[in-house]
Amino acid sequence: MKVSSIILARGGSKGIPNKNKRDFCGKPLISWTIEQCIEGGINKDDIFVSSDSQDILEIGHSYGVGSIFRTPEVSGDDATSELSWIYSINYLKKLGLNYDWIFAPQVTSPIREPIDIKNGLVMAQSGVWDSLFSATKTDQCSLWKRTKNGYPYGLESIGYDYKNRKRRQDNDIQYIENGSFYMFKPDLIKKFNNRMYGNIGIVEMDQWKSFEIDSIDDFRICSLIMKDYMLKK
Repeated sequence: MKVSSIILARGGSKGIPNKNKRDFCGKPLISWTIEQCIEGGINKDDIFVSSDSQDILEIGHSYGVGSIFRTPEVSGDDATSELSWIYSINYLKKLGLNYDWIFAPQVTSPIREPIDIKNGLVMAQSGVWDSLFSATKTDQCSLWKRTKNGYPYGLESIGYDYKNRKRRQDNDIQYIENGSFYMFKPDLIKKFNNRMYGNIGIVEMDQWKSFEIDSIDDFRICSLIMKDYMLKK
C-alpha cells in the first residue's frame, strides 16, 4: 500500500495572520504535523506540503519533504479542502507519483501522536474501508439550535428529546469528527468530490486531542495541552 501525506497550509488566515507558520511550543505550527507524519510511519519522500506561501514551503523543505505550490484559485477563502487536495493529487500524478491512499492531516489540529497516524494506516491497510476520519467518542451530545420561531428567538434540541432526558450513562455512544486528519483514495475523492464516501471508518482518538486552533485563545489552550500531555512524555 502506497500512502502520501498532503498537508494543506495556506499562507493567509482571516482569524490569525500567518497562523500556519506561527510559533507553537517552540517551532512553527506546521512543523508539528510534518514531524508527526514522519514519526507515524509515512515515508518522508511521500510527504508534501501544499501551500501558496513560499515561507511555508521552505519550512517543509527544511524537513526534507516535498512541496506543491498552489495558485490563488485553489488557495483563496472560497477554495474548499477538496479542491486543494484534488489539485495536489493531480500535480503529483503529472510527476508520475500515484498513491493508493492520501493521509490528509489538519495543521491547526497539532494535538495528535504518531500512534494515531499508525492506527489510521492499519485501518487503510485492512482493505475494509474506502475512507477514514479521526473522531472522539462521547456520550454527551445535548445540542441545540436557534430557530426563527418564538421571541426573541426559538430553540430546538438536536438529536435528543429534552422532555425525556436520559441519564448520561444511558445515552448512546456517539462520535464527534475532530478534524485531526482524513484518509481517502485519490480516484474516489476525484469521483465524488468529497473526502468521505463508500465504507467510512473512524479512527478513534482521545478526547484531549480534539482541539483545533482558530483563535489566539485556542493557541493558548492547545499550548497548555501540548506541554502537559505530550512534551512531558
